[in-house]
Formats: sequence, C-alpha cells, structure tokens
Amino acid sequence: MPATSPGHTSQAFTITQFADAHQVSRTHVYELIKQGRGPRLMKIGRRTLVSVEAAADWRRQVEQETAGGPGCVTL
Repeated sequence: MPATSPGHTSQAFTITQFADAHQVSRTHVYELIKQGRGPRLMKIGRRTLVSVEAAADWRRQVEQETAGGPGCVTL
C-alpha cells in the first residue's frame, strides 16, 4: 500500500504506484484500462487514482480469470 508519511498509509494509488505495486509497467496498466480489464479509477481534481479496494477487487478478478488452467487469461 502506498505510504504518505510515517505511520500513515494512503487509501489510493497513483497509476505509477499501482503499476509498481503489481509489478507491471504503467503502459500495461493503461492498456488494461483501455481494454476494460484494468482497475476501477477515480478522479480527484486532475489526479487519476486507484483505491485500495479497487486494487483488491482487480486482483481477485485477475485471479479468477487465471485460475482456469490451460485456457487462462494472460495479462
């Protein structure tokens, strides 16, 4: 989870933080979003953020898609 200061954690990731936390490139995150397969986003002013809940939901979705074995979906 992205840290904002000692003892305090943020409730949202920037796209860069989300990509880093999930070990994918920013470009790949934007490709997933364009395909409708990325995490839910929220806009705060000019910033685009991914809530920690949306990130967790996205991970669960990807796990379900890839749990199928030979026909699994590749991100």
